[in-house]
Amino acid sequence: MSNGLQIFWILSRGAGIAAIVMAGLSVSAGLLSGRDMPFARLRKTLELRPVHEALSMATIILVAAHGLLLIGDPWLDPGLIGISVPFVMDYQPLWTGIGIIAGYGLILLGLSYYVRKWIGPSRWRVAHRFIALFWLLGLAHTFGAGTDVGEIWLWLPVALSSIPALGLLAYRMFVTRKPRKKVSGGRPSGRTVAAVQD
Repeated sequence: MSNGLQIFWILSRGAGIAAIVMAGLSVSAGLLSGRDMPFARLRKTLELRPVHEALSMATIILVAAHGLLLIGDPWLDPGLIGISVPFVMDYQPLWTGIGIIAGYGLILLGLSYYVRKWIGPSRWRVAHRFIALFWLLGLAHTFGAGTDVGEIWLWLPVALSSIPALGLLAYRMFVTRKPRKKVSGGRPSGRTVAAVQD
């Protein structure tokens, strides 16, 4: 592979790594914005929604660049079909297919924020929750298809951006979802009425 053409592979690789790091940070910022989440003082001192929005847009741009730049790679030579249709690329078809699905999900759900008025706020909130699933698929793609998966310089930034997001996601799923105890609203018993009257 000539150096001139290798640049497409290098840039695509860099965009993919940056995309998964930005996605992890975006998930963390989005989860921390929730009212039932920890670090309430952080939410009061720092407006997290613009941060979440900026990270989401960066993720969308980087995911698109990651796929489109591969078209110029003569070794993979995926063509437009290879980067847009899951599981048809010759290289690691399972993991690249998962990556394509993750990319579609991250891009479409990320952009859905700007049309939420037409979707409806409640429907948009339900759909937006699935973005964590596509982020997890993106992580699977990173470690399944990534050519640098054994390198510490890849593990370190991905771990630093993903572990907090995974912890917050687990907190959201298993702690804040616990049903709250209902306060009994039934009629007072006869003994209670008698005690009040006494």
